Amino acid sequence: MKTSVPLRKDVPQKDKWDLSTLYACDDDWEKALASIDGLTENVLSFKGKLGQSSSSLLSALKALESLFRVVETVSNYAGLLYTADESDGANQDKDGRSTIVCSAAFSKIAFFDPELLAIPDEKINEWKNLPEFKDYRIYIEKTLHTKPYTLSEKEERILSLQSETSQTAHNTFSLLTNVDLQFGTVKVDGEEKPLTQSSWSVFMENPNRAVRKEAYDKFYGVFQTHEHTLASLYAGSVNQDVFIARARGYDSALQSRLYGDKVPESVYRNLIDTVHKNFPALHRFYALRKRVLGVDELRHYDVYVPLVKRVKTHTSYEEAVEICRNALSPLGSEYTDTLCGGLLGGWVDRYENKGKRSGAFSSGVYTGYPYILLNYKDDAIRDVFTMAHEGGHSMHSWYSKNNNPFMHYSYTIFEAEVASTFNEELVFQYLLKNATDGDMKKYLLSMRASDILATLHRQTMFAEFELKAHELVEKGSPLSAENIRKIYRGLLEQYFGPDMVFEPNSDMEGLRIPHFYGAYYVYKYATGISASLALAKRVTEGGKTELDDYFTFLKSGGSRYPIESLKVAGVDMSSTAPVQSALDVFADLVGQLENLL
Repeated sequence: MKTSVPLRKDVPQKDKWDLSTLYACDDDWEKALASIDGLTENVLSFKGKLGQSSSSLLSALKALESLFRVVETVSNYAGLLYTADESDGANQDKDGRSTIVCSAAFSKIAFFDPELLAIPDEKINEWKNLPEFKDYRIYIEKTLHTKPYTLSEKEERILSLQSETSQTAHNTFSLLTNVDLQFGTVKVDGEEKPLTQSSWSVFMENPNRAVRKEAYDKFYGVFQTHEHTLASLYAGSVNQDVFIARARGYDSALQSRLYGDKVPESVYRNLIDTVHKNFPALHRFYALRKRVLGVDELRHYDVYVPLVKRVKTHTSYEEAVEICRNALSPLGSEYTDTLCGGLLGGWVDRYENKGKRSGAFSSGVYTGYPYILLNYKDDAIRDVFTMAHEGGHSMHSWYSKNNNPFMHYSYTIFEAEVASTFNEELVFQYLLKNATDGDMKKYLLSMRASDILATLHRQTMFAEFELKAHELVEKGSPLSAENIRKIYRGLLEQYFGPDMVFEPNSDMEGLRIPHFYGAYYVYKYATGISASLALAKRVTEGGKTELDDYFTFLKSGGSRYPIESLKVAGVDMSSTAPVQSALDVFADLVGQLENLL
């Protein structure tokens, strides 16, 4: 285990990603950045000409593709450099200049889609089916899908002009909660430690209940002193969502957010209903937590402390790669050889360094490797799961780009969490099967149950809150602090069940979740893990057909809408079956934990 955090310049090259698949050097990146203006002007030269002939439209689409490809590569290179060391002035400069140049390009070509949609249906439907349009057919069809809710050029320009101001509520919320709010300190082992948004989760996992209570009271106490400001900001965000939906002619904000991916509203509502029907297993889990912790009353600050004491482990990065290779072996050697070759050969920025962004992510790009940022620690078994998770994203990107033309290789967020959590499930099953002692088995079961709860139940609760908040506004009622807290407290009581005792300010949680400022997003975590658990079971218990179906999904990219691509894989997200199956997995884990603990 590394005991100190090195400077970026002191990190060995083998532990850093190899960005040369994007650009061989910074000078090449500078040339590409400088080329964006010319590529933009090339697209602009087709303004007013898209509908003149099929050859004119095809040439315009090729010009658009050329611009998009350079923009994607330029922005990824700059972004990856910046996340590897945000303190480096040169990286800040590259990322900033990239954002400015790319944003300017997109604003100049805003005419493209409205003009494409203005082409008469008979003409565009004939053109898109010509052989020479095969690489652009799906892009055209997905653009045509938006036609019923696309406004006139002038109206679209007005909406475009207010896109920056529409972020005011979110930006102000972020500044208020991450910069301005001060939460004080919490005493831990006689030492005062700062309470921040980042350290909050650490305090909630502290085995000392007095520490958890002090952190909880101080944290939500500060939020409560700003409840009306926070409520006003969230109301502003919801009002903006409703305004955009109504301006475009949608029936609701929910419909406006799901329409682009062709996801039926029933998927969203069925998710909530199915989770509600399975509350008994969730409430059993909290009752078990109460018994294991040995408390008279289970409090909200008791729900994140680990049920099982963390098992000491040491797994080197290279050993973690081999665990992934073995755990994911049901997917075949091409998959594991490609992934493990990438994990060891330039895809990954492995360890923490000063200035590096925390957490982990995968950044797929059409040109170059599907890069992964990790902050791997060899004493945390969870980091093996993180490696597998991000590896799932990167392999999804790898198969997508190698089986699709550029203009429709990118898959949706709805699909994105499937391949990643699929890999996590296979790693969990592998580690559980090979656990050498009872403590490790208990720890893995507890961790897995908590992870599913956090991804499926909790995100569904968030999704239900968003729906209730938006529907309240759509029915003409104001979204006040009182209304928000009332809605959220009702959901807390439903989801946590009869064994939970809440504090007077527990419902302030509803005013501190940043994801709520990107409406109707969090449900995709819940549907993603539901699909992945169903597919993991189908693939591991099936044969060649089931495996081939899964790879058809990985290779689909953006060639299909998400419900369709998952149906090809063997799971029908338009039904409640996958969600119910995932909830059955959770219930089984709870049963095993009840027996062991």
